[in-house]
Amino acid sequence: MEWKRLISNKRLGQEQRHALRDDDRTEFKRDYDRLIFSAPFRRLQNKTQVFPLPGSIFVHNRLTHSLEVASVGMSLGNDVCQILTQRHPELKDTLFQEIGTIVAAACLAHDLGNPPFGHSGEKAIQTFFSEGAGNGIKELVSERFWADITHFEGNANAFRLLTHRFIGRREGGFAMTYSTLASIVKYPFASTEAGEHGKFGFFATEEDTFLKIADQLGLRRLSAPDAPAAYARHPLVYLVEAADDICYEIMDMEDAHKLKVLSFAETRDLLLGFFDERTKDEITARIEHEGISDENEQIVYMRARAINILETECVKVFVDNEEAILQGTFSGSLVSHIGERTKKAYEKCVNVSMRKIYCSKPVLDIELSGYKIMETLMETLTHAAINPEQFHSKQLIRRFSSQYDICSPDVETRIMAVIDFVSGMTDIYALDIYQKINGISLPIV
Repeated sequence: MEWKRLISNKRLGQEQRHALRDDDRTEFKRDYDRLIFSAPFRRLQNKTQVFPLPGSIFVHNRLTHSLEVASVGMSLGNDVCQILTQRHPELKDTLFQEIGTIVAAACLAHDLGNPPFGHSGEKAIQTFFSEGAGNGIKELVSERFWADITHFEGNANAFRLLTHRFIGRREGGFAMTYSTLASIVKYPFASTEAGEHGKFGFFATEEDTFLKIADQLGLRRLSAPDAPAAYARHPLVYLVEAADDICYEIMDMEDAHKLKVLSFAETRDLLLGFFDERTKDEITARIEHEGISDENEQIVYMRARAINILETECVKVFVDNEEAILQGTFSGSLVSHIGERTKKAYEKCVNVSMRKIYCSKPVLDIELSGYKIMETLMETLTHAAINPEQFHSKQLIRRFSSQYDICSPDVETRIMAVIDFVSGMTDIYALDIYQKINGISLPIV
């Protein structure tokens, strides 16, 4: 793969247009701005990240997480750009100089396809079809469509949300640049190739779109022409993934401390574990010198230093492995290749998260409740889609936004409309609809 081909400002659905511009923004900055001002991005403020949406203590939701990931992604892209431009002078004054903005835009978009209630909501959609009442529709749909819905994936759903032409919308969906779109496809293969991990990059409905983008950018195809599509990642995907890995792991530590899931001593030791003894002493001395006695503020400073060292090491891994990344032979994430001490500290954070955070009572409670809400919505609305002639089905169908093709004569399109509708809900809206269709609450006029 070649950098000059990989970085393209061609827009999906507007390939032949050359609109007059009235400002000096680059096409990739337009992507960033378009996402920031979009309704799906705003809805992330009411979608769970890890902990339940806040009461008196404000913790991260999908929106604040995405903004922080974009900030780290911008740094990763800019640092890589600086180093690789020195290595490849021919990339100077080309679109390659914009990779920081491309990565930041892709980071903003990376969670757009996630359903309500985090991974619990994602699992509820999958298992509704594979284990629940939805299993009965298997005979009504194609094998590929069945693979798509039983492996329902937030990453693939984000690509659909950005590229699909929903009713009343323009060709190309969000009409994003090819490079930004390719940078969010973490698993560039079809659902039939998902394997045990269950991840994939695009639904069958968007496969032609992905293939067009892959061909334009020169992504390396790993599968035979007559086999299910499987490609090497766009190189910038590694930077988006690293920004996400850094933020969710380190920021979960800060949230857990605020909620007293982790003590100050535990959190301090985890964050200082990224550094050698000399640096630990320097961090402690600076906290004392600046008179930072508030424990939350001490954690904030340590967290910032931890993010900085992880960002620096991920940049090094990327530039050291540039050739393998461009060849499509690099294996694993950037974080999995960082220095030994930093990697051990990161893995310790992961282990603590698994034991104390993700299994904590607040997290388990939201997962249990969210799963039941999503399961009920999927069962009720899918029944309406399969049996649109029934009275109650007609009432439910009127609840759908006009952009979803719930009245299509094609059963797969109607089922996909249900998934689009439910996955696009916020946690609060999903709860509201759940209560109304179950007669638990009535609208107050």
